[in-house]
Amino acid sequence: MRVSRRVRFETTSTIAPHQLSVIVRLAQSSYTSGELASIERVSAPSMSRTVSALVELGMVERASDSDDGRVVRLSLTDKGRGELDAHRARRDAWMTQRLDGLTDEERALLAGASDLLNRVFDE
Repeated sequence: MRVSRRVRFETTSTIAPHQLSVIVRLAQSSYTSGELASIERVSAPSMSRTVSALVELGMVERASDSDDGRVVRLSLTDKGRGELDAHRARRDAWMTQRLDGLTDEERALLAGASDLLNRVFDE
């Protein structure tokens, strides 16, 4: 968790980490605000504020659901995708810089630990 938090805070400059989390979710699929609140484990009013800010920034758009016009679906705009791509590039550059100083043995140890953690959490 500490590494994840550090990466998010070190590499997110234009939007807050909680906004980035919503952008990442919307890059996968469209959701309602309520669905996002449930996924992110935040209150509906909190998610509504986050979504409104992202809409105002032009990164997220609202549209009526094609099956039920009363439902508002959220999706990522091209600007939102661009922000996500830029964030990922910053994250990768930040991580590459941190890993550059490691020896081959340290890299192998890190790769082994990463494999082990993936196994633990995939079960």
